[in-house]
Amino acid sequence: MNNSLSLGFSPCPNDTFIFYAMMHGKIDLGGLIFDTPLLEDVETLNNLALHKKLDVTKLSCHALGHVLDEYCVLSAGSALGRGCGPLLVSSAQTDVNSLKDKRIAIPGKYTTAALLLQMLLPGCTNLVEMRFDQIMDAVNNGDVDAGVIIHESRFTYQQFGLVCLQDLGQWWEDVSGLPIPLGSIVARRSLGIQKIAMIDKAIQESVGYAFANTEACLPYIRQHSQEMDAEVVQNHIGLYVNEFSSDLGEEGFRAIEQFMIRGREAGVLPKSTMKLGY
Repeated sequence: MNNSLSLGFSPCPNDTFIFYAMMHGKIDLGGLIFDTPLLEDVETLNNLALHKKLDVTKLSCHALGHVLDEYCVLSAGSALGRGCGPLLVSSAQTDVNSLKDKRIAIPGKYTTAALLLQMLLPGCTNLVEMRFDQIMDAVNNGDVDAGVIIHESRFTYQQFGLVCLQDLGQWWEDVSGLPIPLGSIVARRSLGIQKIAMIDKAIQESVGYAFANTEACLPYIRQHSQEMDAEVVQNHIGLYVNEFSSDLGEEGFRAIEQFMIRGREAGVLPKSTMKLGY
């Protein structure tokens, strides 16, 4: 009988940083066995979770609202923070409200970025889905009127001659007073509380190892982020890996819960009575 667990996370530096120790035998997994991890962009992972394909996975907090019956949120491994949200960019300064009927690129239907945009501009429907790393070119080429960018694009959009119309993370912080919940690590509820707690502990220890041994993690991180220079990699980790990555704590869980509530109020997320944790 195969008792190994399927696992998915993104090739972005924050995720490879978090999972390095788990994937390289640097910590005691307490008997847990994981398949070779699936490294995919977050929207691919979102869709895999929607189809219940993975036991443990990173996913957007937007997608989380659609899978709470199947998955619970772990305390470790999440991407939350302040000053780290998606940016709405365009090739020229313009009034954000004028974009409501314009073509806006989003990095996937179920990304947190997409839901934030729908909260900011209720009723915007002319959304164009594309991979996150194609959005800046699409805006620059005039294929879309604006785009919501995530990940390392936050550090490089000005090199494309683009301007930031709205920092969506800052908008969220202003309206909620809470850090922006970008992504979480979730586990299938059917694994049972004991096994889920073991997975959570392993990820927390993996984060701790990475903080204590950053240099050891870098070759693995760079292997999966070949398009990024060293400074962007370091900035990426510094922005998206923080105390919430070790433990969401009360504030982190409150931020995700508030995001779920506002997403339901916006008519985007389905109602659910399931608690976030296990």
